[in-house]
Amino acid sequence: MPIAEAEQREITRLCIHSGLLLMQHGAESALVENVMRRLGVALGVRSVEVAIMANAITVTTLSGGNSITTVRRIEDRGINMSVVTETQRMMLQTEAGELDLEQATQRLAQIHAYRYPRWLVVVVIGLSCACFARLAKADLTACGVTFVAASLAMAVRQQLAHWHFSPLVNFFVTAFVATSLAAQGLIYELGSTPKIAMAASCLLLVPGVPLINGVSDMVKGYINTGISRVSMAVLLTLSTCTGIVLAMSVWKVWAWL
Repeated sequence: MPIAEAEQREITRLCIHSGLLLMQHGAESALVENVMRRLGVALGVRSVEVAIMANAITVTTLSGGNSITTVRRIEDRGINMSVVTETQRMMLQTEAGELDLEQATQRLAQIHAYRYPRWLVVVVIGLSCACFARLAKADLTACGVTFVAASLAMAVRQQLAHWHFSPLVNFFVTAFVATSLAAQGLIYELGSTPKIAMAASCLLLVPGVPLINGVSDMVKGYINTGISRVSMAVLLTLSTCTGIVLAMSVWKVWAWL
């Protein structure tokens, strides 16, 4: 049955808001479109047409003879799977009849990005890189150097992000700091495997999610968003490599290149 125009407009806003949250926090394009379509149909519109671009989303809802279209710009808010999961859960509850339009809107408004304390992220990233170094047969001293270098580099990365620096500048500076700190292990001969520490301390800068999402988007037919995400991942990688090479040039330590 056709629904009132005012209600259709609210459904359209809810659909595009849910899509924005998903795109801003690292969901793949196929999932974003699927959530918006199912949410709109569950709330009573006949169909939801979605166009996802590299930096914007366009949504059109159809009900009876009415067609309402809205466009929103996408702003990157960082990877956060808690937002993606909660948005999907809201859609599933609406589809199951547990939430109506007003309740779904309130539920979506309550979804916020959960972030771990900065000190905890710094410690865990340091431990992760140290574990990678250990897997690569580094000795305990080199693992300790990796832990210190990666932890301090992560702290620098967080601070630069807090100051709203470009991600490209952020990755460049972080790679320079991580490599410079790890290079001290080779300069002062700390442990028997300092070269492994230099490589492992930069693993926190691998842009895994953008690469995976970019390839997934292209495989599933979302070529423009896929190319955009892969291009950004390549640029981040180039920034990281530039920071590493500059640090090695400054300290005259060419380790693992």
